[in-house]
Amino acid sequence: MTVSTATHCMLYITAGSKDEAKSIGLALVEEKLAACVNIMDGVTSIYRWKGEVEEAQEAVLVAKTRFDLANAAIERVKELHSNDVPCAVAYEMTLGLTKYLDWIDEETEHTPVT
Repeated sequence: MTVSTATHCMLYITAGSKDEAKSIGLALVEEKLAACVNIMDGVTSIYRWKGEVEEAQEAVLVAKTRFDLANAAIERVKELHSNDVPCAVAYEMTLGLTKYLDWIDEETEHTPVT
């Protein structure tokens, strides 16, 4: 493994359904805003919304991308998402196999979309 200097990140995104998650994930990969998206369906989320405690079944996406593309990817999620305030946050990758990080670089857009 090698130390990454915050050049790569993972986006954690929730979606209202597996179909919505697949649509968002496909767009991120096709548009080269992410190299890969993993989807985990059947997640139970408990949260406070407008003063009330809510519970919902959701799908979670984990997108692997470059840190310089994170803002553009989050903006794209916002455009595609059905929620007014979607969960879309970035976590820095601090360690990773060099070949894997290189693969992320190769499969993502080389000019950040702003």
